[in-house]
Amino acid sequence: MQSNSKTGGLNETRVVIVGAGPIGLELAVALTRNQIPFQILDAGAIGQTISWWAPQTRWFSSNDRISIAGVPLQTNDQNKANREQYLTYLRSVAEQYQIHVQCYQCVVDIQQRDSGFTVISESTQGQTGIDCETVVLAVGGLDHARRLGIEGEDLPHVDGYLREPHRYYGRRVLIVGGRNSAVEAALRLYHVGAHVSLSYRGRNLPEENIKYWLYPEISGLIRSGKIQAYFKTQPVRITSTYVELEDVQKQGEPQRHYADDVLTLIGYEQEKSLFHRAGIELVGDNQQPQVNEESMETNIPGIYIAGTALAGTQSSQYRLFLENCHQHVDRIMTRLTGKSVESEDGEWQRMIRDAPES
Repeated sequence: MQSNSKTGGLNETRVVIVGAGPIGLELAVALTRNQIPFQILDAGAIGQTISWWAPQTRWFSSNDRISIAGVPLQTNDQNKANREQYLTYLRSVAEQYQIHVQCYQCVVDIQQRDSGFTVISESTQGQTGIDCETVVLAVGGLDHARRLGIEGEDLPHVDGYLREPHRYYGRRVLIVGGRNSAVEAALRLYHVGAHVSLSYRGRNLPEENIKYWLYPEISGLIRSGKIQAYFKTQPVRITSTYVELEDVQKQGEPQRHYADDVLTLIGYEQEKSLFHRAGIELVGDNQQPQVNEESMETNIPGIYIAGTALAGTQSSQYRLFLENCHQHVDRIMTRLTGKSVESEDGEWQRMIRDAPES
Protein backbone atom coordinates (compact mmCIF):
# COMPACT_ATOMS: atom_id res chain seq x y z
CA MET A 1 0.00 0.00 0.00
CA GLN A 2 1.41 3.33 -1.03
CA SER A 3 2.11 6.20 1.32
CA ASN A 4 -0.06 9.29 0.80
CA SER A 5 1.76 11.58 3.18
CA LYS A 6 4.96 13.34 2.24
CA THR A 7 5.41 16.89 1.05
CA GLY A 8 9.13 17.05 1.65
CA GLY A 9 10.92 15.68 4.70
CA LEU A 10 10.20 12.27 6.14
CA ASN A 11 7.94 13.64 8.88
CA GLU A 12 6.20 16.46 7.03
CA THR A 13 2.77 16.59 5.44
CA ARG A 14 -0.04 19.06 4.89
CA VAL A 15 -2.80 17.40 6.95
CA VAL A 16 -2.69 15.00 9.88
CA ILE A 17 -5.90 13.08 10.63
CA VAL A 18 -6.12 11.72 14.16
CA GLY A 19 -8.52 8.78 14.21
CA ALA A 20 -9.09 6.03 11.62
CA GLY A 21 -12.75 5.37 12.21
CA PRO A 22 -15.36 5.84 9.47
CA ILE A 23 -15.21 9.65 9.36
CA GLY A 24 -11.42 9.76 9.55
CA LEU A 25 -11.22 7.32 6.64
CA GLU A 26 -13.87 9.23 4.68
CA LEU A 27 -11.80 12.39 5.04
CA ALA A 28 -8.67 10.48 3.99
CA VAL A 29 -10.43 9.39 0.79
CA ALA A 30 -11.53 12.97 0.09
CA LEU A 31 -7.96 14.22 0.56
CA THR A 32 -6.70 11.46 -1.74
CA ARG A 33 -9.18 12.43 -4.45
CA ASN A 34 -8.05 16.04 -4.18
CA GLN A 35 -4.35 15.10 -4.14
CA ILE A 36 -3.77 16.76 -0.77
CA PRO A 37 -0.88 15.12 1.15
CA PHE A 38 -1.82 13.74 4.56
CA GLN A 39 -1.05 11.20 7.23
CA ILE A 40 -3.66 9.36 9.27
CA LEU A 41 -2.94 7.87 12.70
CA ASP A 42 -4.94 5.87 15.20
CA ALA A 43 -4.17 4.77 18.75
CA GLY A 44 -5.56 1.35 17.84
CA ALA A 45 -6.65 -0.47 14.71
CA ILE A 46 -8.87 0.81 11.91
CA GLY A 47 -12.35 1.19 13.40
CA GLN A 48 -10.97 0.62 16.89
CA THR A 49 -14.15 1.52 18.79
CA ILE A 50 -16.22 -0.79 16.59
CA SER A 51 -13.74 -3.60 17.20
CA TRP A 52 -14.69 -3.45 20.90
CA TRP A 53 -18.23 -4.57 20.10
CA ALA A 54 -19.26 -8.13 20.88
CA PRO A 55 -19.01 -10.48 17.88
CA GLN A 56 -21.91 -10.25 15.42
CA THR A 57 -23.29 -7.06 16.96
CA ARG A 58 -25.36 -5.28 14.31
CA TRP A 59 -25.52 -1.59 13.59
CA PHE A 60 -28.78 0.12 14.47
CA SER A 61 -28.52 2.18 11.26
CA SER A 62 -29.06 0.91 7.73
CA ASN A 63 -26.09 0.21 5.47
CA ASP A 64 -26.69 3.26 3.27
CA ARG A 65 -26.41 5.56 6.27
CA ILE A 66 -23.09 4.19 7.50
CA SER A 67 -21.36 3.77 4.15
CA ILE A 68 -18.55 6.24 3.49
CA ALA A 69 -16.93 8.03 0.56
CA GLY A 70 -19.60 6.89 -1.90
CA VAL A 71 -18.49 3.25 -1.57
CA PRO A 72 -21.55 0.95 -1.27
CA LEU A 73 -21.78 -1.27 1.80
CA GLN A 74 -23.30 -4.60 0.79
CA THR A 75 -24.21 -7.56 3.01
CA ASN A 76 -25.09 -11.00 1.70
CA ASP A 77 -28.48 -11.02 3.48
CA GLN A 78 -29.36 -7.36 2.79
CA ASN A 79 -29.56 -6.88 6.56
CA LYS A 80 -27.87 -4.18 8.60
CA ALA A 81 -24.14 -4.76 8.77
CA ASN A 82 -22.65 -6.44 11.80
CA ARG A 83 -19.34 -5.76 13.49
CA GLU A 84 -17.30 -8.12 11.34
CA GLN A 85 -18.89 -7.01 8.07
CA TYR A 86 -18.33 -3.34 8.83
CA LEU A 87 -14.70 -3.76 9.87
CA THR A 88 -14.13 -5.68 6.64
CA TYR A 89 -15.79 -2.83 4.75
CA LEU A 90 -13.54 -0.21 6.37
CA ARG A 91 -10.44 -2.23 5.53
CA SER A 92 -11.61 -2.60 1.93
CA VAL A 93 -12.12 1.17 1.59
CA ALA A 94 -8.59 1.73 2.90
CA GLU A 95 -7.26 -0.83 0.41
CA GLN A 96 -9.26 0.56 -2.52
CA TYR A 97 -7.91 4.08 -2.04
CA GLN A 98 -4.47 2.96 -0.82
CA ILE A 99 -4.86 4.73 2.50
CA HIS A 100 -1.84 4.01 4.67
CA VAL A 101 -3.15 4.08 8.25
CA GLN A 102 -0.50 4.28 10.95
CA CYS A 103 -2.18 2.01 13.49
CA TYR A 104 -1.24 1.85 17.17
CA GLN A 105 0.25 5.35 17.04
CA CYS A 106 -1.27 7.19 19.98
CA VAL A 107 -1.24 10.97 19.52
CA VAL A 108 -0.23 12.48 22.86
CA ASP A 109 0.31 16.15 21.99
CA ILE A 110 -0.27 18.81 19.35
CA GLN A 111 2.31 21.57 19.55
CA GLN A 112 1.91 24.87 17.74
CA ARG A 113 4.83 26.20 15.72
CA ASP A 114 5.32 29.23 13.47
CA SER A 115 3.88 27.65 10.33
CA GLY A 116 1.53 25.03 11.70
CA PHE A 117 1.77 22.17 14.17
CA THR A 118 3.90 19.27 15.31
CA VAL A 119 1.81 16.20 16.09
CA ILE A 120 3.52 13.97 18.65
CA SER A 121 2.62 10.28 18.74
CA GLU A 122 3.87 7.29 20.71
CA SER A 123 4.06 3.61 19.89
CA THR A 124 6.00 0.59 21.09
CA GLN A 125 8.88 1.86 18.93
CA GLY A 126 9.07 5.21 20.67
CA GLN A 127 7.94 8.77 20.01
CA THR A 128 7.45 10.40 16.60
CA GLY A 129 6.76 13.98 15.50
CA ILE A 130 4.97 15.02 12.30
CA ASP A 131 5.05 18.63 11.09
CA CYS A 132 1.88 19.75 9.32
CA GLU A 133 -0.26 22.76 8.43
CA THR A 134 -3.61 21.29 9.50
CA VAL A 135 -4.83 18.79 12.11
CA VAL A 136 -8.22 17.09 12.00
CA LEU A 137 -9.38 15.32 15.15
CA ALA A 138 -11.78 12.51 14.23
CA VAL A 139 -11.38 10.76 17.56
CA GLY A 140 -14.99 9.88 18.37
CA GLY A 141 -16.53 10.10 21.80
CA LEU A 142 -16.64 6.57 23.22
CA ASP A 143 -13.17 6.21 24.71
CA HIS A 144 -14.04 4.84 28.15
CA ALA A 145 -16.96 3.08 29.75
CA ARG A 146 -18.71 5.37 32.22
CA ARG A 147 -17.99 4.35 35.80
CA LEU A 148 -20.33 3.90 38.74
CA GLY A 149 -17.80 5.14 41.28
CA ILE A 150 -18.51 2.40 43.82
CA GLU A 151 -16.52 -0.22 45.73
CA GLY A 152 -15.75 -3.35 43.72
CA GLU A 153 -16.08 -1.78 40.29
CA ASP A 154 -12.58 -2.94 39.34
CA LEU A 155 -13.11 -6.60 40.21
CA PRO A 156 -12.31 -8.98 37.32
CA HIS A 157 -15.92 -10.10 36.78
CA VAL A 158 -17.13 -6.50 36.29
CA ASP A 159 -17.02 -5.08 32.76
CA GLY A 160 -18.23 -1.96 30.99
CA TYR A 161 -18.50 -3.80 27.67
CA LEU A 162 -20.36 -6.85 26.41
CA ARG A 163 -17.83 -9.44 25.25
CA GLU A 164 -18.28 -12.72 23.38
CA PRO A 165 -21.80 -13.82 24.44
CA HIS A 166 -20.86 -17.51 24.52
CA ARG A 167 -18.68 -16.96 27.60
CA TYR A 168 -21.76 -16.08 29.67
CA TYR A 169 -23.63 -19.34 29.03
CA GLY A 170 -25.14 -20.70 32.25
CA ARG A 171 -23.88 -17.77 34.33
CA ARG A 172 -25.81 -15.30 36.46
CA VAL A 173 -25.34 -11.92 34.79
CA LEU A 174 -26.48 -8.64 36.31
CA ILE A 175 -26.69 -5.84 33.75
CA VAL A 176 -26.71 -2.28 35.06
CA GLY A 177 -28.46 0.13 32.69
CA GLY A 178 -31.70 0.50 30.79
CA ARG A 179 -30.98 1.95 27.37
CA ASN A 180 -30.10 0.34 24.04
CA SER A 181 -26.72 -1.17 24.97
CA ALA A 182 -28.07 -2.71 28.16
CA VAL A 183 -31.26 -3.98 26.53
CA GLU A 184 -29.47 -5.51 23.56
CA ALA A 185 -26.97 -7.21 25.88
CA ALA A 186 -29.79 -8.58 28.04
CA LEU A 187 -31.52 -10.08 25.00
CA ARG A 188 -28.37 -11.58 23.51
CA LEU A 189 -27.27 -13.12 26.79
CA TYR A 190 -30.73 -14.51 27.49
CA HIS A 191 -30.69 -16.22 24.09
CA VAL A 192 -27.30 -17.86 24.73
CA GLY A 193 -28.49 -19.35 28.01
CA ALA A 194 -27.36 -16.85 30.64
CA HIS A 195 -29.51 -16.10 33.69
CA VAL A 196 -30.05 -12.40 33.15
CA SER A 197 -31.19 -9.69 35.53
CA LEU A 198 -31.35 -5.94 35.06
CA SER A 199 -30.85 -3.04 37.46
CA TYR A 200 -32.17 0.32 36.26
CA ARG A 201 -32.70 3.64 38.02
CA GLY A 202 -35.99 4.39 36.28
CA ARG A 203 -39.49 3.24 37.19
CA ASN A 204 -39.53 1.24 33.97
CA LEU A 205 -37.62 1.00 30.71
CA PRO A 206 -37.85 4.22 28.65
CA GLU A 207 -39.68 3.02 25.53
CA GLU A 208 -39.01 6.28 23.69
CA ASN A 209 -35.23 5.79 24.08
CA ILE A 210 -35.06 2.12 23.08
CA LYS A 211 -35.00 0.91 19.48
CA TYR A 212 -38.47 -0.13 18.43
CA TRP A 213 -37.41 -3.67 17.49
CA LEU A 214 -35.83 -4.29 20.92
CA TYR A 215 -38.50 -2.93 23.24
CA PRO A 216 -41.33 -5.47 22.70
CA GLU A 217 -39.08 -8.47 23.32
CA ILE A 218 -37.38 -7.12 26.44
CA SER A 219 -40.74 -6.04 27.85
CA GLY A 220 -42.21 -9.49 27.25
CA LEU A 221 -39.29 -11.29 28.86
CA ILE A 222 -39.49 -9.04 31.92
CA ARG A 223 -43.26 -9.51 32.25
CA SER A 224 -42.88 -13.28 32.00
CA GLY A 225 -40.11 -13.32 34.62
CA LYS A 226 -37.55 -14.78 32.23
CA ILE A 227 -35.44 -11.67 32.78
CA GLN A 228 -35.62 -10.25 36.30
CA ALA A 229 -35.77 -6.46 36.38
CA TYR A 230 -34.98 -4.41 39.48
CA PHE A 231 -36.38 -1.00 38.69
CA LYS A 232 -35.66 2.11 40.76
CA THR A 233 -32.40 0.55 41.98
CA GLN A 234 -28.71 1.33 41.72
CA PRO A 235 -25.61 -0.64 42.73
CA VAL A 236 -23.79 0.70 45.78
CA ARG A 237 -21.24 -2.10 46.30
CA ILE A 238 -19.91 -5.03 44.29
CA THR A 239 -18.23 -8.07 45.83
CA SER A 240 -16.86 -11.24 44.28
CA THR A 241 -20.19 -13.00 44.77
CA TYR A 242 -22.96 -10.42 45.00
CA VAL A 243 -24.01 -6.84 44.27
CA GLU A 244 -25.75 -4.61 46.77
CA LEU A 245 -28.67 -2.85 45.10
CA GLU A 246 -30.14 0.21 46.77
CA ASP A 247 -33.49 1.86 46.16
CA VAL A 248 -32.81 5.14 44.33
CA GLN A 249 -34.89 6.94 46.95
CA LYS A 250 -32.91 5.12 49.67
CA GLN A 251 -35.97 3.42 51.09
CA GLY A 252 -34.93 0.42 53.17
CA GLU A 253 -31.62 -1.41 53.33
CA PRO A 254 -29.60 -2.39 50.23
CA GLN A 255 -30.46 -5.86 48.96
CA ARG A 256 -27.92 -8.48 47.93
CA HIS A 257 -28.16 -9.81 44.39
CA TYR A 258 -25.89 -12.76 43.61
CA ALA A 259 -24.12 -12.64 40.25
CA ASP A 260 -21.22 -14.32 38.47
CA ASP A 261 -20.74 -11.39 36.08
CA VAL A 262 -21.68 -7.71 36.25
CA LEU A 263 -21.99 -5.56 33.12
CA THR A 264 -22.15 -1.82 33.76
CA LEU A 265 -23.65 -0.64 30.46
CA ILE A 266 -24.42 2.93 31.46
CA GLY A 267 -22.74 4.84 28.65
CA TYR A 268 -19.31 5.97 27.54
CA GLU A 269 -17.10 9.02 27.96
CA GLN A 270 -14.77 10.93 25.68
CA GLU A 271 -11.08 11.29 26.52
CA LYS A 272 -10.41 15.04 26.71
CA SER A 273 -6.65 15.17 27.31
CA LEU A 274 -5.65 15.84 23.70
CA PHE A 275 -8.16 18.69 23.42
CA HIS A 276 -6.75 20.25 26.58
CA ARG A 277 -3.15 19.95 25.41
CA ALA A 278 -4.00 21.53 22.07
CA GLY A 279 -5.80 24.44 23.76
CA ILE A 280 -9.19 23.64 22.22
CA GLU A 281 -12.12 25.31 23.97
CA LEU A 282 -14.69 22.88 25.41
CA VAL A 283 -18.21 24.03 26.20
CA GLY A 284 -21.45 22.79 27.76
CA ASP A 285 -22.28 19.88 30.02
CA ASN A 286 -20.88 17.45 27.44
CA GLN A 287 -17.59 19.41 27.29
CA GLN A 288 -17.82 19.40 23.52
CA PRO A 289 -15.25 21.14 21.30
CA GLN A 290 -16.32 24.60 20.19
CA VAL A 291 -16.19 24.91 16.38
CA ASN A 292 -17.25 27.12 13.52
CA GLU A 293 -20.00 24.89 12.14
CA GLU A 294 -19.46 26.12 8.59
CA SER A 295 -15.84 24.95 8.52
CA MET A 296 -15.50 22.64 11.58
CA GLU A 297 -12.48 24.72 12.68
CA THR A 298 -11.89 25.12 16.42
CA ASN A 299 -10.75 28.19 18.32
CA ILE A 300 -7.21 27.14 17.34
CA PRO A 301 -6.81 28.10 13.65
CA GLY A 302 -5.78 25.04 11.66
CA ILE A 303 -7.27 22.44 14.02
CA TYR A 304 -10.60 20.94 12.95
CA ILE A 305 -13.06 18.46 14.47
CA ALA A 306 -14.91 15.79 12.47
CA GLY A 307 -17.42 13.11 13.40
CA THR A 308 -18.97 12.30 16.75
CA ALA A 309 -15.99 13.87 18.53
CA LEU A 310 -17.89 17.13 18.02
CA ALA A 311 -20.52 16.11 20.60
CA GLY A 312 -18.08 15.52 23.46
CA THR A 313 -19.34 13.03 26.04
CA GLN A 314 -22.90 12.35 24.95
CA SER A 315 -25.52 11.53 27.56
CA SER A 316 -28.32 9.01 27.06
CA GLN A 317 -29.85 11.41 24.52
CA TYR A 318 -27.38 11.00 21.65
CA ARG A 319 -27.59 13.70 18.99
CA LEU A 320 -24.58 12.88 16.82
CA PHE A 321 -24.17 9.55 15.05
CA LEU A 322 -22.00 8.45 12.16
CA GLU A 323 -24.89 8.95 9.77
CA ASN A 324 -25.31 12.67 10.47
CA CYS A 325 -21.58 13.48 10.48
CA HIS A 326 -20.72 12.90 6.82
CA GLN A 327 -21.20 16.58 6.03
CA HIS A 328 -18.28 17.41 8.34
CA VAL A 329 -15.96 16.03 5.65
CA ASP A 330 -17.49 18.29 2.99
CA ARG A 331 -17.13 21.37 5.20
CA ILE A 332 -13.48 20.67 5.98
CA MET A 333 -12.68 19.95 2.34
CA THR A 334 -14.35 23.19 1.28
CA ARG A 335 -12.08 25.07 3.67
CA LEU A 336 -8.93 23.21 2.60
CA THR A 337 -9.53 23.43 -1.16
CA GLY A 338 -11.09 26.89 -1.27
CA LYS A 339 -13.97 25.63 -3.39
CA SER A 340 -17.37 24.12 -2.72
CA VAL A 341 -17.02 20.38 -2.21
CA GLU A 342 -19.86 17.88 -2.01
CA SER A 343 -19.34 14.22 -1.23
CA GLU A 344 -19.91 11.48 -3.78
CA ASP A 345 -23.15 10.47 -2.04
CA GLY A 346 -24.44 13.99 -1.43
CA GLU A 347 -27.98 13.25 -2.64
CA TRP A 348 -28.31 10.35 -0.24
CA GLN A 349 -26.96 12.43 2.61
CA ARG A 350 -29.65 15.02 1.97
CA MET A 351 -32.24 12.26 2.25
CA ILE A 352 -30.72 11.17 5.56
CA ARG A 353 -30.94 14.67 6.98
CA ASP A 354 -34.61 14.88 5.98
CA ALA A 355 -35.60 11.39 7.18
CA PRO A 356 -35.75 10.05 10.75
CA GLU A 357 -33.00 7.85 12.09
CA SER A 358 -33.36 4.26 10.89
